[in-house]
Amino acid sequence: MRLLSTPNHVSAPTNARTATRVWSDIVVCVGIFALFGLTAFLLQCTTQPIGPQGIPSTVSTDIVNLPYYTLRSVFRMFVALIASLVFTILYGSLAAHSSTLGKILIPLLDILQSVPILGFLSATVSIWLVLFPESMLGVEAASMFAIFTSQAWNMTFSFYHSLQSEPKELEEAARSLRLTHWQRFWVLSMPNATIALLWNCMMSVGGGWFFLTASEMISVNNNTYALPGIGSFVAQSAAEQKLDNIWWAILAMVIVVIAIDFLVWKPFLAWAEKFRITQSASVDERHSAILTLIRHSHADEVLRALMAPLRAWLDRLTRIFGITGASSKPAAAHLRVIDMIIIAAACVLIGVFAVNLLYVVATSVGLFEFAYAGMLGALTFVRVALLVVVSSLIWVPIGVCIGMNPKISRIAQPIVQICASFPANFIFPFAMTWFMAWHIDLSIGSIILMALGTQWYILFNVIAGASAIPDDLRQMATSFQLPLIMRWKTLILPAIFGAWCTGALTAAGGAWNASIVAEIVEFGAFHMETQGLGAYITAATTVGDGAKTLVGVTVMSLIVVVSNRLIWTPLQRLAEKRYVIS
Repeated sequence: MRLLSTPNHVSAPTNARTATRVWSDIVVCVGIFALFGLTAFLLQCTTQPIGPQGIPSTVSTDIVNLPYYTLRSVFRMFVALIASLVFTILYGSLAAHSSTLGKILIPLLDILQSVPILGFLSATVSIWLVLFPESMLGVEAASMFAIFTSQAWNMTFSFYHSLQSEPKELEEAARSLRLTHWQRFWVLSMPNATIALLWNCMMSVGGGWFFLTASEMISVNNNTYALPGIGSFVAQSAAEQKLDNIWWAILAMVIVVIAIDFLVWKPFLAWAEKFRITQSASVDERHSAILTLIRHSHADEVLRALMAPLRAWLDRLTRIFGITGASSKPAAAHLRVIDMIIIAAACVLIGVFAVNLLYVVATSVGLFEFAYAGMLGALTFVRVALLVVVSSLIWVPIGVCIGMNPKISRIAQPIVQICASFPANFIFPFAMTWFMAWHIDLSIGSIILMALGTQWYILFNVIAGASAIPDDLRQMATSFQLPLIMRWKTLILPAIFGAWCTGALTAAGGAWNASIVAEIVEFGAFHMETQGLGAYITAATTVGDGAKTLVGVTVMSLIVVVSNRLIWTPLQRLAEKRYVIS
């Protein structure tokens, strides 16, 4: 009997795969250690004590400092993004799974979205400085909180509407399998919401960049607090009319956006493709070099091993909250009592706030100030409405084209990401020069300035909605050879309608917030201003007029909430009832 020997060339692929995994492990480990080291360095910088001259009101415009400033800004952005993600999951889950709480939390979210960033800053800067009295961490916390307020709301709206539009057959499957609420969350809710949430995370980072200048050069109550960052660098350079520095900052931002897209967003988008609801495999899959590198390493196996005990413990712990679809009358009655208590407490708090607000305004500037602010709010409302309509007409077709064509998406996504993440107020000085040269009044120009930072909410949500259309429906439309108009009417528009509602809603809210920096523009000694509620709030906040700031923020919140109740809520209900793929 003759023994068969294995040729040497047979083991070559195995050796190659082993070498690839070794090198992948080395690269991943180096990347992890570099990330931890950079985080430790930046954390040390944020906790520095306040100097003998107090909190700085300016930053250096030396171009040598720009790389360090950029890293500080990116660090603030991602700390705020993590906080926004945690807030989104908790808040959105509570609003979606409790009809009573949802009636309170969603209108409250409308109000929070409508409060401009200066309103949050004027109310919270003193609190953060008291919490961290002898450290720059107080100003850092105020800055991160301000960035958080520009990121969290659209993510929460997206997550909430994803939970509301879960496929019915999958919900029935979760009940049949008797999953716990925790298991249902990870098996159904999060996968169903992942794609839309990822695109909104990208949009949130763009929104954070838009308000970076106001977050790092905080001017409230006749005081200015400056933090090292690319936003404050641009603000100081604009004040000193150093256009060369702004061009360098623009170049730095482009590099940062491309790097974040390559290192973060592309890997996550490629990974999220497995959560698409479809009956057939995708013809054109997304690819990412970073994700491929991680999959070739042992990182996934190590992470699973580390998370397994935690997952088992959470599964056991959450069984006390019951099984999906199972309910008992005593538990339901108990929950109704809790809901009633929460509603009563909310009504009491709203009543106390309203009484105090009216008293403060009546004794300082008079109640007629509400009427004047309402007139200014009507002007800003017209600008916001025009922005949403025009942006929808432009970006819905483009978003569908990008979302339904992975090949186009691979080319267009970095370009869109650069445009969306680029701080539009960095080019405000150049836009201001253009407005003056062409004699464009800021009443019209402010619409353009607001659109530069908020139109992307519509584009990103439409891309997410279009990319989530199942491949089998697309193939069916192709097989039936539907004309283009019929395809849009019967497939595309119904499929993206819910995503467009979320995008248009958050774009409108973002436009209201952006009005505070678009209706007053300064560049050195040049100043342009137009009448509007944003300009009213900015002027009141800068000089520390608390009563007028309260009036402006209250009127803006009321306008946004009423318009949401009358316009967006009916549209979203229509999307949830008629245009859900299930």
